[in-house]
Amino acid sequence: MAESGVAQVKRASLWTRAFESRNFLGAMFMVPAITILILFLAYPLALGFWLGMTDTKIGGAGRYIGFQNFVSLAKDSVFWLSVFNTIFYTVTASIVKFAIGLYLALLLNERLPMKSMIRAIVLLPFVVPTVLSAIAFWWIYDSQFSIISWVLIKAGLITRYIDFLGDPWNARWSVVAANIWRGVPFVAITLLAGLQTISPSLYEAANLDGATNMQRFRHITLPMLSPIIAVVMTFSVLMTFTDFQLIYTITRGGPINSTHLMATLSFQRAITGGNLGEGAAISNAMIPFLVAAILLSFFGLQRSRWQQGGRD
Repeated sequence: MAESGVAQVKRASLWTRAFESRNFLGAMFMVPAITILILFLAYPLALGFWLGMTDTKIGGAGRYIGFQNFVSLAKDSVFWLSVFNTIFYTVTASIVKFAIGLYLALLLNERLPMKSMIRAIVLLPFVVPTVLSAIAFWWIYDSQFSIISWVLIKAGLITRYIDFLGDPWNARWSVVAANIWRGVPFVAITLLAGLQTISPSLYEAANLDGATNMQRFRHITLPMLSPIIAVVMTFSVLMTFTDFQLIYTITRGGPINSTHLMATLSFQRAITGGNLGEGAAISNAMIPFLVAAILLSFFGLQRSRWQQGGRD
């Protein structure tokens, strides 16, 4: 009896020390987050890898075929066209969104009348549901009722309506413009938050030294803003690369697959076409591009001082 009492006391003291330990409590608080990540991220990712190795069809179990789906994709011209479209769409839209977003952030950081209202208006395109934005652009680009073509005709600049969504390159530029309109507010507001963390004393000291606006921007704003730029560009590239709703609502990948992104092509092959294995293989093929984009942002845009706490 005495020995069992001693064992109980030891167990009680062990639990007491555990709950008093910050590491143990931290691990306990992480359990719900880890569970959610496993259920909604790790499991779907692993399932996608497995499906990409099978010939699974909707309604069928499928069998393991190894890398056969990837080999067939390597010979698929539509797949390579979607890769080109995705890279073109991501690079073009991300660069323009960053340039316009940075300009708006610098502008909104100045003393302007009704600044709060202007910030709210700038944020509206990002707040509006993507499908509603896409439907609005689909109407704007309509071959018969386009407001853009109507204005240009009334101004005497063109003589007939522009076929925005019927010509391959017109369609590419049209969906890029729609993505830019939707994505600029996220970049602008996030960079504005970063600008407001920069100490005004740095600019005051630069003014005393006779620095010009460009010199202040180059030697103060950009270096201090680079960590935020890295984060913003990472998220911007990832969201643009995996865009689905905007493309699918406006063009559904047309005309002649000229606006198909890897995400929309994956959906078309897997859900519409019923070939889950091939659709999963296309989704898996997106992962190296996404990893490369993350690494480029992390190591290319961030300064070593911010990453490592040391000197450049």
